Amino acid sequence: MRVGIDFGTTHTVVALVDRGNYPVVSFDGSLDRTDAWPSLIAANAAGQLRFGPHAAAVRHDREWSVLRSFKRLLNDAGPTTGVTLAGRDYRLAELLTGFLAQLRSDLYHRSNAGITPGETIEAAISVPANASSAQRLLTLDAFVAAGFHVVALLNEPSAASLEYAHRYRSTITAKREYVLIYDLGGGTFDASLLKMSGHANEVTRSEGIQRLGGDDFDEAIVDLVLAGAQLPAVDTDTRGLLKDECAARKEAVGPQTRRFLVDLTVLDRPPFSCGIDEVYSACAPLVDRTVELLDRVLRDPSRGETPWSDLAGIYVVGGAGGFPLVARMLRSTFGERRVKRSPHPFAATAIGLAVFLDKESGFELSERFSRHFGVFREAQAGADVIFDPIVPKDASLPDDGRSPLVIKRTYRAAHNIGHFRFVECSRLVDGRPDGDVTPYDPVLFPFDPALHDRDDLGRQPVGRWNDGPDVEERYVVAPGGAVEVTLTTQPAGFQRTFRLERRTPVRV
Repeated sequence: MRVGIDFGTTHTVVALVDRGNYPVVSFDGSLDRTDAWPSLIAANAAGQLRFGPHAAAVRHDREWSVLRSFKRLLNDAGPTTGVTLAGRDYRLAELLTGFLAQLRSDLYHRSNAGITPGETIEAAISVPANASSAQRLLTLDAFVAAGFHVVALLNEPSAASLEYAHRYRSTITAKREYVLIYDLGGGTFDASLLKMSGHANEVTRSEGIQRLGGDDFDEAIVDLVLAGAQLPAVDTDTRGLLKDECAARKEAVGPQTRRFLVDLTVLDRPPFSCGIDEVYSACAPLVDRTVELLDRVLRDPSRGETPWSDLAGIYVVGGAGGFPLVARMLRSTFGERRVKRSPHPFAATAIGLAVFLDKESGFELSERFSRHFGVFREAQAGADVIFDPIVPKDASLPDDGRSPLVIKRTYRAAHNIGHFRFVECSRLVDGRPDGDVTPYDPVLFPFDPALHDRDDLGRQPVGRWNDGPDVEERYVVAPGGAVEVTLTTQPAGFQRTFRLERRTPVRV
């Protein structure tokens, strides 16, 4: 069975490849069937864990602690990053694997997917366009460890573009061949500009904001409710329950909604009510930030401005993209005719992933590296430090989905130990990392043969070396955007390969 899986901040959605159709999978819930699998993890003091809808079933139980929006932790996490839940320490990578293993089990036993026991599940998965290599590796490893056969990892807005291509291909003409994907999910915002020609979709630019999504809308509404009802500060668990209520009410808002009503039973208070315009005013600054980013995508100074006459439309996807305020503000800024909202905004990415897996659909996708990747290097005999941008943002990734992008650097070593400080960033300013910057754990490599067998390089003195070996750095960028580096000294041929990781502790 082939499926597209959109692991989201608030919900996870699965779509099938079914003879040219891409239906969204429904799961058995406590009361009915639902197309969205909650992205929740729950734990109790006894060390029991529950995932997805099984965690949602105990979210009102004070004996259980619920970890919400844990996808947001991944961009700053590494394989050993820990979280504390119900007084116990867990590795985030293991929790993610358990979450996905439960999803796989529910696909077999609690869904309408029709997957027979033991049948291999081939999956195309996705990450935010602005996700770091660390998040890509963690996500991929967790899916594989959970038992999925992962055949592709795409950027979320790129996948959503395939849903657009499948649904609205007739809107693409020789004069209007660009589509701007506006992807506002539960935790992140991404925008990608794609050129569509025939059945070929080519990503030309991508930008993103790592922490802006429906979660932030919910927090703004919670603050509005607490202030409007003149309520004091509440504890974390109570705020979480109030946030769930506000999120549910927000998702029920339609274009004709005039009043916003919130049940405050959790606070032992009467319901709170206000005009919908008050809610929109509280959330408008968040939408403004997304509009500013769209402007950067369309007016990239390195590539010139994309003429409006070339734009077939702005396509709104993502769960939070269904909030009426979003379409209202976009249409006010860019015009009524240019803004199109996916009929299934919460499922557009999953459907697009399924389209990608269906070779009979005929659609092709050319991805690009979505962030600058490089390393700081010593210059002028140690008098200065410069940044070497090894993989530039928007570098083309392989079209065939298999062959990696390979980049090499060679030089003569000037020290006995190489100390590599790799970073990724959303933009460069005067040649230096800026915007969303992700530093990685330092990589230490022994250039001195006498240190080849030492495992304590971090405690060894670093000194300059006039007769160092020749060094080759070989960077391999996988189709999904993850990076590995292999360091080799010549002529000895001593070699080590490093996967870029983060071990920054995270406590919840």
